[in-house]
Amino acid sequence: MSQTFHRPDTFPASQRSAYPSAGTSAGTSSFDNSGFNRPHRFASGAGNGYNTPGGRSIHSISSTTLTNRTGCFTSFKMTAFAKLSRFFKRIVLFRQMDFEFAAWQMLYLLIHPQKVYRNFMYRKRAKDQWARDDPAFLVLIAASLVITSILFALVLSLSFGGFVSFLMWVIFIDCIGVGIVVATSLWFISNRFLRRVDDQDVEWGYCFDVHLNAFFPMLVLLHVVLPFLFYGLIDYPYFLSRLLGNSIWFAAVIYYIYITFLGYTALPILQKTHIFLYPITFIFIFYVATVCAGWNISQTAMDFYHIRATNQNRN
Repeated sequence: MSQTFHRPDTFPASQRSAYPSAGTSAGTSSFDNSGFNRPHRFASGAGNGYNTPGGRSIHSISSTTLTNRTGCFTSFKMTAFAKLSRFFKRIVLFRQMDFEFAAWQMLYLLIHPQKVYRNFMYRKRAKDQWARDDPAFLVLIAASLVITSILFALVLSLSFGGFVSFLMWVIFIDCIGVGIVVATSLWFISNRFLRRVDDQDVEWGYCFDVHLNAFFPMLVLLHVVLPFLFYGLIDYPYFLSRLLGNSIWFAAVIYYIYITFLGYTALPILQKTHIFLYPITFIFIFYVATVCAGWNISQTAMDFYHIRATNQNRN
């Protein structure tokens, strides 16, 4: 028996209220007469307000356009302080964190980072914010730093005090401190020079999330791969040892820049985000120069890590 399907606008008036009106923008929610929320399914392409990453958002041209479109987030906007407070309140509520999804993001940051930023677009449509509202990813980053610091302590023969000092430096300086500086700098540059609209700006929390996303692959290369290979292949005065050690650092920095570029390209309110790729040329020149000059960056880094943790030179 064949069935006939009707478009929502062809239903009788008594049934038509259960369907979202044609004027409702994609990514917002409509309410039927029963008071239940009926979320839209996210569509791709034209008409959904978000085209290809970096493309203009047709729903972000002006505040008037947004005001005319009824949705659950157009009449109420959370302040940045409120979002930050909610984030840190949840950081001790482990049962409310989605660690499985955070681990999925970590995996795809290594093999398919574009897919991770697609999820950020969905969060913007559903919750009206780009930044993560679940601290699970940050907690897993911290746990990863603890594990890799134990590995460094074994490789560098650090005492327990040296391990604690190394861990504090890695968490609060290398990850959070440098992240705050980088996120604040790119937040200012993006809002000051790259915005294509005047009524929306880039969230600082999103900039810090982009840093964390880019930091994780760097963490894997420099805090997992490098220690395993250091004493066996890299810590020697040979050309191949120097080439391998410097290549690991080169790959880590390039990966950081590329994921950062993807993060800002995913924002439809920005333009000319290709400028984030410009440093790659200078880094490649520096990489070739260090290899040819006989400078093993990995040896220098290990010496620096050891001095920072113990205030003594590495034997």
